[in-house]
Amino acid sequence: MIPAPGDGWTRLSPRKLLLDPVKAVGQAIIPVVVALVGISRSDTRFWPLVLPLVVLGPLLLGALPWLTTHYRLTATQIQVRSGLLTKRTSTAPLDRVRSVDLEASLLHRLLGLQKVQVGTGVDDDRITLDALAVADAHALRTTLLRRREAPPAALPEGVGVAGEASVPAPPPPPAPPLARIDWSWLRFAPFSLGRLVLLAGAVGVFSQVADELPIWNEETATSAWAWVTQFAIAAVVVVLAVGGLALWVAVSVAGYVLQWWGFRLVREHGALHLTSGLVTTRSITVEEAKVRGVAMTEPVLMRLVGGAELATLATGVEAGVTQVLPPCPRDVAVGVGESVLEVDGPLTGPLVEHGPRARRRSWFRQLRNALDVVALLAVAWWFLDLSWWWLGAVAAALLALGAAVGEASYRHLGHALGEQHLVAGSGTLARIRTVLETDGIIGWVLAQSWWQRRIGLADLTATTAAGTERVVVRDVRLDVAVALADRATPGLLAPFLDPART
Repeated sequence: MIPAPGDGWTRLSPRKLLLDPVKAVGQAIIPVVVALVGISRSDTRFWPLVLPLVVLGPLLLGALPWLTTHYRLTATQIQVRSGLLTKRTSTAPLDRVRSVDLEASLLHRLLGLQKVQVGTGVDDDRITLDALAVADAHALRTTLLRRREAPPAALPEGVGVAGEASVPAPPPPPAPPLARIDWSWLRFAPFSLGRLVLLAGAVGVFSQVADELPIWNEETATSAWAWVTQFAIAAVVVVLAVGGLALWVAVSVAGYVLQWWGFRLVREHGALHLTSGLVTTRSITVEEAKVRGVAMTEPVLMRLVGGAELATLATGVEAGVTQVLPPCPRDVAVGVGESVLEVDGPLTGPLVEHGPRARRRSWFRQLRNALDVVALLAVAWWFLDLSWWWLGAVAAALLALGAAVGEASYRHLGHALGEQHLVAGSGTLARIRTVLETDGIIGWVLAQSWWQRRIGLADLTATTAAGTERVVVRDVRLDVAVALADRATPGLLAPFLDPART
């Protein structure tokens, strides 16, 4: 039960006494095994001394957080006190609470617990309560979000003193969802390369330990290669390609299901509330008053099948960017994005093109990268004394690819200015459209490289407290950039534009 305002300090759930020791054992298992193996090879007389430490050490360390962590609600603050030797007290004014996120790993769920993270919009500092009972976590979240909107006298009924019975308040009617999971969206999972890093990491780990496997040695490798070469090389390549593709589809689909199971996005208490997850469940809250824009991303492969992703740009949330939709149809991303913005058009309207000079710069940038690669390959070719015909073919392919990428990056460029929003198009392979409220712009940065100065282009950066703290309009004409900034924030640039005031 969560404490009432002014009540004394309350400990976390007693089930944390089971949670932390298990986590401590999991974190210590590898060094403990290494130590035991070393002791067993040297001297077994230390076993009676070591075994109790191995068993009791993690249990004791895991129990300390529960013994030393307390929290309470006052009329104006949430406070958390922790630490054994070094005492630490974290406080957050209730009217500064911007987000209350819930998360539960598989172990949390088995124990009926949830982790609560309270964000106040001050950098990435968050108040964390690692183990509350599910009912208490939800009650605390509801209380904090309502206290943010209402004076102390308007507390919801049912928030009682810790340890005493209380009458639960009637649950509010469920909010209609802005979006919920549609399993036909699984078709977009293989076209999102975000999990390719995990697969590459797994292959890297396997390659590190493969030499130690008892079934893998030089003789085994030689015989396996001899068996493979009995077949046509083309057939082997086809089989490997099909097998790799099947593995990628399985990994991407499984990852999609684990991350987005039960996905639901709703509006409640003046905030966007996202829930998802199969093994580890997440409940993320983003206060709508702090949402300053959205970013819609269409990765190159996903664009081929009409898919997109959507994220909000907000202050007071970790990293500033929160993905609020899984890979889904583009029209779904557009609909949800415009619902969050409460205006139609920014995600679908035409953008102002940046002209032939910007196109030449996009081409030049990509062709220069291709030439750098060709130069490195030429050095390798010279050392290895390989046929220069192959290098010519590779160079031609790289230059053609560079030209195609340069054209694509130019087509993604553009900008637009509505009554309330600045729209910037960007991206090299992925097409990104970022929409930022003009009220959220706190300054401008106009930058020109040496090459840009020669052709009259500039990068215009709108600085903001939301998202990644910047939205860049790239390779736009200098006069257009200045006029765009002046129209987006009237008066902000006046001292620099009016000679009488400089």
